[in-house]
Amino acid sequence: QVQLVESGGGLVQAGGSLRLSCAASGNIRSFNTMGWYRQAPGKQRELVATVTSGGITNYADSVKGRFTISRDKGKNTVYLQMDSLKPEDTAVYYCCLRDAYEGDYWGQGTQVTVSS
Repeated sequence: QVQLVESGGGLVQAGGSLRLSCAASGNIRSFNTMGWYRQAPGKQRELVATVTSGGITNYADSVKGRFTISRDKGKNTVYLQMDSLKPEDTAVYYCCLRDAYEGDYWGQGTQVTVSS
């Protein structure tokens, strides 16, 4: 089993910044992908950004150039630096660890609210 604990959400004005963190613990394989997804009210959960254990990143078009994902492999922690935030970034942000054999593990979610 893998446990994910997120932190760093909150309320920020448009144009501001927030940094999310997600710490993974438990039976973590060396090769995996960690990432962030978000779900706004009335919408489906969507990809924000992912990073593989080899450091390959992938971003949703809507956040490219504004968000940066990174990971500390030694600490099994992934970060999401969010800059130039917009009201449409408001959502619950979920951390995800994808294990090729065991499937997806999810955090409990952290609320990000961007006021206009």
